[in-house]
Amino acid sequence: MNRLRLYLLALTALLVCTVKADEGMWLLQLMQQQHSIDMMKKQGLKLEAQDLYNPNGVSLKDAVGIFGGGCTGEIISPEGLILTNHHCGYSSIQQHSSVEHDYLTDGFWATSRDQELPTPGLKFTFIERIEDITDIVNAKIAAKEITESQSFTGAFLEGLAKELYEKSDLKDKKGIVPQALPFYAGNKFYLFYKKIYPDVRMVAAPPSSVGKFGGETDNWMWPRHTGDFSMFRIYADANGEPAEYSASNTPLKTKKHLSISIKGLKEGDYAMIMGFPGTTDRFLTSFGLKETMDVTNDIRYKVRTEKLRIMKEGMDAAAATRIQYASKYASCANYWKYSHEQNIALENLNTMGEKEKIEREFTAWVNADPARKAKYGNALTLIKEGYEAMHPYNVAMSYMQEAALQGPEVPLFAFQVANTLEKALDADTPAEMKGIYLEAIKKNAAGFFKDFNKDVDKNLMAALFKIYSDNVAAEWHPEVINLINKKYKGNYEKFAKELSDKSIFTDEARLNAFLEKPDMKKLNKDLGYITGKSLFEVYQKLSGEMSSMRSNIAKGDRLFVNGLMAMEPNKVWAPNANSTIRLTYGNVKSYKPRDAVFYDYYTTLTGVMEKEGPKGGEFEVPQNLKDLYYAKNFGRYGADNISVNFITNNDITGGNSGSPVINGNGELIGTAFDGNSEAMSGDIDFEENLQRCINLDARYMLFIVDKIANAQNLINEMTIVF
Repeated sequence: MNRLRLYLLALTALLVCTVKADEGMWLLQLMQQQHSIDMMKKQGLKLEAQDLYNPNGVSLKDAVGIFGGGCTGEIISPEGLILTNHHCGYSSIQQHSSVEHDYLTDGFWATSRDQELPTPGLKFTFIERIEDITDIVNAKIAAKEITESQSFTGAFLEGLAKELYEKSDLKDKKGIVPQALPFYAGNKFYLFYKKIYPDVRMVAAPPSSVGKFGGETDNWMWPRHTGDFSMFRIYADANGEPAEYSASNTPLKTKKHLSISIKGLKEGDYAMIMGFPGTTDRFLTSFGLKETMDVTNDIRYKVRTEKLRIMKEGMDAAAATRIQYASKYASCANYWKYSHEQNIALENLNTMGEKEKIEREFTAWVNADPARKAKYGNALTLIKEGYEAMHPYNVAMSYMQEAALQGPEVPLFAFQVANTLEKALDADTPAEMKGIYLEAIKKNAAGFFKDFNKDVDKNLMAALFKIYSDNVAAEWHPEVINLINKKYKGNYEKFAKELSDKSIFTDEARLNAFLEKPDMKKLNKDLGYITGKSLFEVYQKLSGEMSSMRSNIAKGDRLFVNGLMAMEPNKVWAPNANSTIRLTYGNVKSYKPRDAVFYDYYTTLTGVMEKEGPKGGEFEVPQNLKDLYYAKNFGRYGADNISVNFITNNDITGGNSGSPVINGNGELIGTAFDGNSEAMSGDIDFEENLQRCINLDARYMLFIVDKIANAQNLINEMTIVF
């Protein structure tokens, strides 16, 4: 009996471990030590640990990078061709679009290299190397060079990264940027050496009727039928090194690219995702969760509902405005819906109850031992008191960010221009620098006004400033709010119109005329600048007040996480996501979201046709796609139908958008682009039965490139595995 019992216990442990392996955004450098590669092989991996990450050789991580600032991209050809999501490339597509060349609506396909479009400001970042610097940080704490609280502040870590870079063999190498970051709430530290390529050009984008099919209605939902992809290319200098844009730059000869499998998928197939997940907060306490739900999510959803309404009204009125605000609208809408759906999921899954249960268990463990009580006894108190003290300030800060600083665009723009102008007009500034500053202002202004509509901004200012005034305590009202309530008798529309009509920051010609003879006295009387300055004064005061409270919460979090790990020393803990490279693994998997409902693991082109809506709407289907469907002309990518999207149980979050979905052989089978609404709590608490990653099937991507765009130049440079 004892032998049988031991066998059953071992089997149960193995099964539990297999299920829980789905949870975790794992650090590549610790795959062997932190998380056994054997478990991945049991799931279906055919590769070794060094095939995933090899600091001394080529591995899969060399084919994956940060696309722009908030997405992932993968290399799919030997000549630097990047695959990412359509929504990741959306701002770049919008940047190149106009009424005459509406690439958002019509799509864009470069059939030769000279047609690929330079995209100023767009970068692609590889991870060159990762180093554990925990001992270095702890030694500085022990030597009293810094306090424990200072160890995970941005200022200290930035300085340490520079210090270690100066001693590194990577010093003075082109494009190398070091970044030191805390993990496990400041209990571990790693240094990342990034290699950044600044010349990235737009190569391909399907029309929005494919790349954005379903729009905001289908966002965060399954089933999906979205061709969410776009393509770009990295260019480099003659030596293959990072370089700013030049006509003489050539496509980067990459050391690793992903081959693309069109063999097909079935339920249970192994799938891993490598990418740069942005932010998770799995160690969040019940106190932090309450603040997230009641303040961050509620206020964001409330303010953005009005912001989206106003933008949509302006976009519907004119084609030029639609193009100008397309990317802004999409960006705003994404986390508007996320906040709403996350609160619903958190309620449905009783995440608060789960957090409180963990805290009770932690407290009982701490109180059971005097030494533990001395070390960890104050952890939850620090966190609780920190959030309670911070609550009224956090309410004001959330409205400040959503309704003021991220609402109308003029105040922020005016404040930034004024700061640069002050430097230009400073008596100690050399004459040549003054000219440089003024030219920089004009250049930034040209970019700003390209995508600016004064009527939309005026309406945003009137509505959102009123929301701020009505919902924030008077002590945190900026001077501009007091001005409107007194001088304008609370008439926000009148104030916004006067600012729009008279400020130099709402009209490019007026601003350029002012810059010919800049005058700080005149600037100080401008309503746009007065508004921006007053908002930032309150923002800075709020930040200062919240600093000590955040410090106490951070100190408590560090103790709490350290204690949790000590309480369960045999558990393999994955750190929170923080935009560093991670790997998750799992399987292609269907799910049951609720009673009597079953969702299959893939969708097909039939579903696109079934969802078809009117032209110009979220569910428009291009005629050429319909023709191919009814002719069953799927080429080598499908027989009677073609798979569009599929789901896996991989653990991902924002930042993973565009990440490669890779099979056990290391081949690309899809591109991650979304999560499902039933598990929007996942950033805070992973729900293993419901959480799904929604992916674009690589076969649908190739089908669109091949059959819709007829871009054989792109098909020919990819490595396609049959």
